[in-house]
Amino acid sequence: MGVYLSTPKTEKLSENGENERLKFGLSSMQGWRATMEDAHSALLDLDSETAFFGVFDGHGGRVVAKFCAKYLHSQVLKSEAYSTGDLGTAVHRSFFRMDEMMRGQRGWRELSALGDKINKFSGMIEGLIWSPRGGDNQQDDWAFEEGPHSDFAGPTCGSTACVALIRNNQLVVANAGDSRCVISRGGQAYNLSRDHKPELAAERERILKAGGFIHMGRVNGSLNLTRAIGDMEFKQNKFLPSEKQIVTANPDINVVELCGDDDFLVVACDGIWDCMSSQQLVDFIHEHINTCQGVTNNAWGKQLQESSLSAVCERVLDRCLAPSTIGEGCDNMTMILVQFRKAVDRNKKVEVAEQSASSTDASEIRVAEENGS
Repeated sequence: MGVYLSTPKTEKLSENGENERLKFGLSSMQGWRATMEDAHSALLDLDSETAFFGVFDGHGGRVVAKFCAKYLHSQVLKSEAYSTGDLGTAVHRSFFRMDEMMRGQRGWRELSALGDKINKFSGMIEGLIWSPRGGDNQQDDWAFEEGPHSDFAGPTCGSTACVALIRNNQLVVANAGDSRCVISRGGQAYNLSRDHKPELAAERERILKAGGFIHMGRVNGSLNLTRAIGDMEFKQNKFLPSEKQIVTANPDINVVELCGDDDFLVVACDGIWDCMSSQQLVDFIHEHINTCQGVTNNAWGKQLQESSLSAVCERVLDRCLAPSTIGEGCDNMTMILVQFRKAVDRNKKVEVAEQSASSTDASEIRVAEENGS
């Protein structure tokens, strides 16, 4: 089996969820790729005030993406900065924590347990099964447990990580790699992250200073992104500061104040962005979001409710899928769509409910008077 399949795998893993503040839908699809290397996290209630959404796009293997989907959010929660309300620092630290946790015996065991076979002689990760749910409730001994693999340098594959935390009107986006977060504000697309690619002047300069090189648009001639979690072979020495690493897990952090014009948020891997610009995707979602959440009629004229926001994501994946393995649209695809439930909308619902109750009371009074009560 080569890089691509003879026919694409179009089965989709989709999910929906909602609470009083947010509504989300997600979908992922393997497509033409021989393996599925994407993973994701979608937690409406990281705590009572905070939601967490993340997309992780593996390269060279899928195990690091799965590791991040399983553990990154729990490390955000454990951060001292998180307890003080500093979400930006908390999520920034959690990206580096992933690299730390994947070294040592426990990290070796966990990477192996996630499904990819690790060659005990070379340390190479060879292959997987994954669930986005789970957490880290054990003692925090990742980097210190002694044993036959306590000197494990870490995986040679890696993963992008693009995550969004929402607390009240604050949105915090952290990104390392070429997955992307975009917000629709009054129908206009705004990128809340930048794609870490070798063609970016600042990234190119950083890599050259760290001792790496760019060849044919790729880091050291092989990697087409400049920041990632994992990929220890590009990180030279675990004791070097992040700016000295050829490929670093250091994320960009963007803190945004949400407003009444904000429609929805998208977090997606480059399999989507290779095929659609940020504005094209926002326009596509606006075009389909009402029909996918609206009422339709089946063949017998019975009204049916469609499957909400995940149906929009599925339409995007189908729209991006290439008809053949020539050109864009052949990559794994994962997309999370988060819709904001504006306070004004909730207030309108309350007003409608109150008006309805008042109308009912008046009707009851009229009926009572007619009956001579």
